[in-house]
Amino acid sequence: MDVLVVGAGVVGLAGARALAQRGHEVIVVDTADAIGTGISSRNSEVIHAGMYYPAASLRARHCVAGRRMLYAYCESRGVPHRRCGKLIVATNALEEDKIGDIYAQGIANGVEGLSLLSGDEARSLEPNLACTAAVLSAETGIVDSHGLMLALQADIESQGGLLAFHAPVEHLDRVGSRWEAWVGGPHPTRLMVDAVVNAAGLGAQALARAINGYPRERVPRLVLAKGNYFGCLGRPAFARLIYPAPVEGGLGTHVTLDLAGRMRFGPDVEWTDCESYDVDHRRAESFYASIRRYWPGLPDGALVPDYAGIRPKLTGPGEPPTDFMIEGPAEHGLAGLVHLFGIESPGLTSALSLAENVADRLA
Repeated sequence: MDVLVVGAGVVGLAGARALAQRGHEVIVVDTADAIGTGISSRNSEVIHAGMYYPAASLRARHCVAGRRMLYAYCESRGVPHRRCGKLIVATNALEEDKIGDIYAQGIANGVEGLSLLSGDEARSLEPNLACTAAVLSAETGIVDSHGLMLALQADIESQGGLLAFHAPVEHLDRVGSRWEAWVGGPHPTRLMVDAVVNAAGLGAQALARAINGYPRERVPRLVLAKGNYFGCLGRPAFARLIYPAPVEGGLGTHVTLDLAGRMRFGPDVEWTDCESYDVDHRRAESFYASIRRYWPGLPDGALVPDYAGIRPKLTGPGEPPTDFMIEGPAEHGLAGLVHLFGIESPGLTSALSLAENVADRLA
């Protein structure tokens, strides 16, 4: 088939790679000027193990499978990564119940390398930590997300696939058994393809509504949840990622490390109605309070605004979180069309597994 993939983030690139490897002719288009300028470059770059999600969910299935695939891919392609491990910590009895549930869910999901630790056992691993109990996840890691996307791009191009930037898809029409895509930008063009993959991230809903004849009621709402990150001055206090018990809308203000060893904190959850990436330095006050619950030694003045990302959520404040939403021909009845809605965390970890699922749906 000739396949148009809309979105050059990690999920779109992984999908295009999987399709190209199956012998399809693939073109990837994006409104930006390069790969991975949106959600894919504005996250914590964590390789998640897969213990937070209900066992039957797409998130659980694709996170666990995708994590295994991702480690193998990074090793085979020389993508920088590190299996550094993570501690999910509790600071009171209520949080101990929460992390106990996370441990049990991880076991149900088939996650390897999970251990329940006492506070003393956790502090023996991370002396700067304050907690009453913890879950150790040995399989959690970090990855150079841009290096990953460059490797995926190279795989696509080596299979004859193409990438086009400054190329927004303005609308799509079903013409006989094919799709007609009208692409704008500096060089407007019309493409005729056999299949379309909507991996447009924050723009996925808008693209779905730009398909003539596609039922509007099938397009889920988009809720924007901004996640702010703060860098930390000084030497890293931890060798592993440190996560508190989850909060509404996210996994709590946690400690992440980059491959250079730099320590940063985030993301928080800031519900918003606009796509803005400015980090308000005043939010540091809430960060200090949250972080000092598990790291009392955080010095005053150590936090500096770093960057922000936007999660494309399908539910809002006070509503239960939803699963990934993948709409293919079996769901909407249109041949050669797959939508990916609400692909937030653990989307980076899940990308290679999601890609195989998309290719299977188009087959």
